[in-house]
Amino acid sequence: MCKKHKESKSREVMASGKDSDRTLGYMTRKDTEVKLPRPTRVKNKTPAPVQITAEQILREARERQEAEIRPPKQKITDSTELSDYRLRRRKEFEDQIRRARWNIQVWVKYAQWEESQKDYARARSVWERAIEGDYRNHTLWLKYAEFEMKNKFVNSARNVWDRAVTLLPRVDQLWYKYIHMEEILGNIAGARQIFERWMNWSPDQQGWLSFIKFELRYNEIERARSIYERFVLCHPKVSAYIRYAKFEMKGGEVGRARSVYERATEKLADDEEAETLFVAFAEFEERCKEPERARFIYKFALDHIPKGRAEDLYKKFVAFEKQYGDKEGIEDAIVGKRRINYALYEEIEAEDVERTRDVYRECLKLIPHAKFSFAKVWLLAAQFEIRQLNLTGARQILGNAIGKAPKDKIFKKYIEIELQLGNIDRCRKLYERYLEWSPENCYAWSKYAELERSLAETDRARAIFELAISQPALDMPELLWKAYIDFEISEGELERTRALYERLLDRTKHYKVWVSFAKFEASAAEEDEGDEEQEDDVIERRKDCIKRARDIFDRANTYYKDSTPELKEERATLLEDWLNMETSFGELGDVSVVQAKLPKKLKKRKPITREDGSTEYEEYIDYLYPEESQTTNLKILEAAFKWKKQKIAASEDLD
Repeated sequence: MCKKHKESKSREVMASGKDSDRTLGYMTRKDTEVKLPRPTRVKNKTPAPVQITAEQILREARERQEAEIRPPKQKITDSTELSDYRLRRRKEFEDQIRRARWNIQVWVKYAQWEESQKDYARARSVWERAIEGDYRNHTLWLKYAEFEMKNKFVNSARNVWDRAVTLLPRVDQLWYKYIHMEEILGNIAGARQIFERWMNWSPDQQGWLSFIKFELRYNEIERARSIYERFVLCHPKVSAYIRYAKFEMKGGEVGRARSVYERATEKLADDEEAETLFVAFAEFEERCKEPERARFIYKFALDHIPKGRAEDLYKKFVAFEKQYGDKEGIEDAIVGKRRINYALYEEIEAEDVERTRDVYRECLKLIPHAKFSFAKVWLLAAQFEIRQLNLTGARQILGNAIGKAPKDKIFKKYIEIELQLGNIDRCRKLYERYLEWSPENCYAWSKYAELERSLAETDRARAIFELAISQPALDMPELLWKAYIDFEISEGELERTRALYERLLDRTKHYKVWVSFAKFEASAAEEDEGDEEQEDDVIERRKDCIKRARDIFDRANTYYKDSTPELKEERATLLEDWLNMETSFGELGDVSVVQAKLPKKLKKRKPITREDGSTEYEEYIDYLYPEESQTTNLKILEAAFKWKKQKIAASEDLD
């Protein structure tokens, strides 16, 4: 290049130095600017005659979309390629699991792929890992068990179902599937055993009915009847008793069916569905050609069921009387039911106080209180007198009710009225009358003590509790003892509370009493804590309370071990509660103390002889405690020593 050309080139570079940038090389800023097209001016802004919607735009875009590109199908020709393929797929699945362990579908696809490769052990391992991560997901259990069943691993499927129903006993679908599998396999005894395990959890009505249908399919009438008896105890409802009675009627057992209806009316006469029960009972008697029995049932029902819930009952009774009775019987029943409505009419509509009072008086005279009475009528009459500001008359009515036909409702309402009026002495006298009439009533004792406590009469309340627990018979003693213990705790009387627990343990050694006592001792430190105490003192007090609680659990364990060794399950439950309590203590707890005492769970079978003489086996859970295993080992050692001794003696004889 000539000298003149070089000089001109240098001048051009110097001239463009203002726009140059070292980071751009030989390019200038002008060269790097983005030139956008000039915006077009809209000449016509009127809407187009044909409008295009967003849906149309999306549809056209979808139609013009190219076909999805899929990888070509791979043909595996030898075992090496197959191994590489499997290794690659497993790595993909494991990566997906690491990214989304919570996603159940990933686990399912992984296990199903392993199943498609006929590698059942790996598939089972995947299922186990999935369940370990989320054992509460019953869908996983269902698919796992279906995998075992589909590939005819019957014992493995049983194992899966057994674990599933043990961990999730409230999922009915698991029980149904388990039972269905056993029934298909022809294992009727096993299916029955599973039903029995399920019934121990008190399922809903459908579960019991499925058990009954199962027994009826195999013509086990007596078994079905015994299940019905347990069914109505678990679900004491009108529908359950009606089903039971219809079952007996279908089998021609009229006497049994009538007995079922009678038991139902005794227990459920005040139930909200009592109308349905009485109608079914009356219709049953009609079918048995017993019109007098049916008439008595209808009249009894009309006297017990409020008018608002007895419309269908009235219609049925009228139809019954038209078929079997006369007009006078219908009128007597309906008028007898409407006497109280007559009193309300005289009071509200006619505003005649004296006639209302006469109606109530006549109604009370008509009721044979020696045979049966109605608390509602007495209370309505008393409330009427209160509305008329006649407290003396109301007290007279309620006093007559207590004298002629004492009932819980009357006592409760009378006490409530006097308490609202502030007449404490009258309330005390009424409670005394109440308890003279029903000394086993724990509700009355508790309420009486609660009244005295609300009046800050601590000694009187404590005396009432003492009288209550000294009664020879109580309807709900556990509630009364709990109320007494809670009373002493609320008063801050820790020593009295401990003494109460000890007295309660003299009467019953139920594991719940032991656990409650231990929990009380564990929480006693919190009751005694003060604001001005040093932290070291608080820790020492807490350690002392933990030691007390631990001693109680140890006493309970020793009692079950030495005095009642047959109560293995209660002892196991007690030890589990002890372990949970030690865990809750944190650093102050000692889990190893309990772990050394925990039993091993063993599945055992016991023979059961059926009515036809055949024998079937039932599985049950047994517990092997450490001292029992030591005894077993000692027996084995003794037997081995004896055998060795005999062997030595035999060899000496040979010599």
